[in-house]
Amino acid sequence: MSERRPADWTAERAERHLRSLELFGMRFGLDRMRRMMTALDSPQRRFQAIHVVGTNGKTSTTRMTAAILHAHGLRVGAYTSPHLVSYSERVQVDGEELSTPAFASAIARAAWAAEHVNHTLAADDHVTQFELMTAAAFSELARRDVETVVVEAGLGGRYDATNVIDSTVAVLTNVGLEHTRWLGPTVRDIAIEKLAVLTPGSTLVIPASLPGEPREIAGEQARMAGAELIVAEPPASGLDLGAAGAFQRENFALARAVAAVYLRGRGIEPREQLVLDAAAQVRVAGRLQTIASDPLTVLDGAHNPAAADALAVALPELLGAREAGLVMGVLEDKDAAGMLARLLPRFERAWFTAPPSSRALSPAALASLARQLGFDRAVCEPDPAAALAQARAWAAERGGAVVATGSVYLVGALLAAESDAAGARARMDRA
Repeated sequence: MSERRPADWTAERAERHLRSLELFGMRFGLDRMRRMMTALDSPQRRFQAIHVVGTNGKTSTTRMTAAILHAHGLRVGAYTSPHLVSYSERVQVDGEELSTPAFASAIARAAWAAEHVNHTLAADDHVTQFELMTAAAFSELARRDVETVVVEAGLGGRYDATNVIDSTVAVLTNVGLEHTRWLGPTVRDIAIEKLAVLTPGSTLVIPASLPGEPREIAGEQARMAGAELIVAEPPASGLDLGAAGAFQRENFALARAVAAVYLRGRGIEPREQLVLDAAAQVRVAGRLQTIASDPLTVLDGAHNPAAADALAVALPELLGAREAGLVMGVLEDKDAAGMLARLLPRFERAWFTAPPSSRALSPAALASLARQLGFDRAVCEPDPAAALAQARAWAAERGGAVVATGSVYLVGALLAAESDAAGARARMDRA
């Protein structure tokens, strides 16, 4: 089936179209995605793939792996999710995001394919937002003649839209209790669902820190799939990483191991200096991202207890002796109580807000959970930008710092607000 692109598609129209698909929600199963791939002439078969699954650290591991491969001369695509400000962030070629026209073209082609696929489905079935975005990404990456794509799974693995690829290497970053409604009630269930992406003859890479039960399951699933299991060496100290936070050292150790397996499979011996140079250059937006220094203001997309743990461990090195205020917004399907229990002891004050999502937990609910934990120094402010402004004013009075976290949606909203404010200041300066 040939591809078509309506001439009047712009990036704004592409973004609107993707947002319009939110009403169809999440639907498991690969049938729609396989039909999309057929409609687009099977772009996923025109490149090799590395599949990144797990609970936390997937985006960082994906970005680092892609950077190491590119440093060794390969033309590399990366597909991650979710985005912070624009859907176009999800697709990169050799470390660069798609241009505005390329993004619009990719979404237009996928929308055309989805229209044809929807006609073949039952009346109550429909291509989802994530399926269309994934199809657009694979289509555009194939058109760019990339040799390899590092693909971050969206949710789980077995029925995730990304699982139409045949990966030569897969990596499991970690396993935590998440999305139990869809993936199952136990760590075992979730691990099995994630590791269902393994293909015969492939290689599975796991971190040295993976606990006993998930490690055993990884071994079982690798044997059942006929895949080789490799344990990444523990992260080295003293690394010059571009991405902030001690937890990034483990993501880098995984990326290094994954890239080494993949490169050697292509007859390329990894060069240590190229690996280290790539590690020093990778920045991961929304992960311990400093957006201001006076007062110190940091954004982090931690959205579950394990990620909150990693953030809490990173704070002393990042904040020093400063008093700190917390700006937090969480989605209702997340373990907000577990996150608060790990973070509140690190903060003097808190501003509870709501991420821009229909699934946002109310600030009042967060405040109630905080009181149950013995923390009552909190303000409820539904508007994220206003909450951040109040927290920064408080911190500025005492030479303190602010950390905003709890949801990628919250971080994206704050980054967008900062960008809008910077644009307004620039316009005033020019006036």
